[in-house]
Amino acid sequence: MDRGAPRPSEDGLIARYFAPLAGPGADGMRDDAATLTPSPGCDLVVTADAIVAGVHYFPGDPPASIARKALGVNLSDIAAKGAVPRGFLLTLALPDDWTEEWLAAFTEGLGGASRAAGCPLLGGDTVRSAGPALIGVTAFGEVPTGGIVRRTGARVGHRLCVSGTVGDGALGLILRRDPAWAAALDDASRDHLADRYLHPRPRLSLAPLLRRHARASMDVSDGLAGDLAKMLGDGRSAVIDAGTVPLSAAARTALASDPSLIDPILTGGDDYEILCAVPPDALDALLADCAATGIPMTAIGTVTAGDHPPDFVLPDGTRRTFAAGSFSHF
Repeated sequence: MDRGAPRPSEDGLIARYFAPLAGPGADGMRDDAATLTPSPGCDLVVTADAIVAGVHYFPGDPPASIARKALGVNLSDIAAKGAVPRGFLLTLALPDDWTEEWLAAFTEGLGGASRAAGCPLLGGDTVRSAGPALIGVTAFGEVPTGGIVRRTGARVGHRLCVSGTVGDGALGLILRRDPAWAAALDDASRDHLADRYLHPRPRLSLAPLLRRHARASMDVSDGLAGDLAKMLGDGRSAVIDAGTVPLSAAARTALASDPSLIDPILTGGDDYEILCAVPPDALDALLADCAATGIPMTAIGTVTAGDHPPDFVLPDGTRRTFAAGSFSHF
């Protein structure tokens, strides 16, 4: 791009970069609002998350990866509620030094993630931030009427399960500082951890299974220990067999090299897996149905009575609790 060329206007940006991503009801991004009608017999599910340069991602990260993360963290919430994506709104606050090359790569990544999830752009806003870039997404999904899976339905005796693997995103972030334990990893393991940090994998195919089997569900975005405590609420705790918490081969290698990594694995966040509570008589069916999708679900513990943080029982028999078990902005 010619650095001396004038930047396009806001309308020009919309027409060039965002109108091609627009879905039904958005009128080609030519209006100030869109329409979205839920399917017959369905409720709308709405969630919103923002990511900020220097807080949720590195400013030098690939623009396409930043876009995938911005949409992916919201789709992860949609999946955890048992919902199917329908569309999203985008608020993009750009810093003074933005370039069209960056925006073109960003929208290419956004379009790919949108198409893969069946979640088209419906509208939004583009503004100057006068600071770091901020990318806000409001995502819409739908569930059969009354079918949303809340995070507050866990009861004493329910089994606790988590999808995929835990800790990869947190280790991928730490890996960028080239810690000593990184020497134990081969290139494929390094690439795996880096990818899990950059690119959330919203577990959309698990949504109908959560509606069928789970009584409580949320995505693990701020750390397994802390998000579990949020899901349990008052009057409930849990006992977690830390040895059953599913880890990737890369995470296991890192943990063997540095046992202190158990803390960021269990509290570091950026997992974007599904944490759910199921009645004991539904556990086997849930595990089998999830396995059939290619996304394993693992039973890791049981809901108990109590007001203390969940107990994590380590393989050596010691018990750990994490009073500050998740990422917090404040």
